[in-house]
Amino acid sequence: MKKTHETQEQKEPSAQPAAQEQAPETTPEEVNPLAAELEKARAEAEDLKRKWYAVTAEYENYRKRTAFQSTQRYCEGRADVVSKLFPIADNLERALTACTDEGTKKGIQMVKAAFDKILEEEKIVVIDPVGQPFDAEKHEAIMAADPAEGEESGTVKQVYLKGYEQNGKVLRFAQVVVVK
Repeated sequence: MKKTHETQEQKEPSAQPAAQEQAPETTPEEVNPLAAELEKARAEAEDLKRKWYAVTAEYENYRKRTAFQSTQRYCEGRADVVSKLFPIADNLERALTACTDEGTKKGIQMVKAAFDKILEEEKIVVIDPVGQPFDAEKHEAIMAADPAEGEESGTVKQVYLKGYEQNGKVLRFAQVVVVK
């Protein structure tokens, strides 16, 4: 049995150098293609990373833009609904001037005050240009009047229908009489 053991020991040391000799050594020709391939992969990864950042930024801008547009459309929709109520306010004011019964007049004033409160909540303000120069961006001239003493040409003399604006945007132009 001793001989078998010795034979195996003799075989093992001789097997180790053979395994070491069989391991391929990398030559400079083999290293360069690997380095070039690695550099190519890094450049491609960097390019993909830049594209990913661009797409991410583009999506974020799109998300912000659509959120803003959605909010803006919602506010415009609310303003459209309220602007359809402006003729009712005009009729309430006419009713106040024509009403002689105090009880009825008080009721109309309460309804008008509720309407004015809604306008205030919606940040809608009345355009009241009496005595101011005519502004085509906020006023609609429906008539020209002769100047009275002390009135300047081009100023608003009387408001026929009130105008309304919200955040600088005109919802209804004020219909006015302008001094010639």
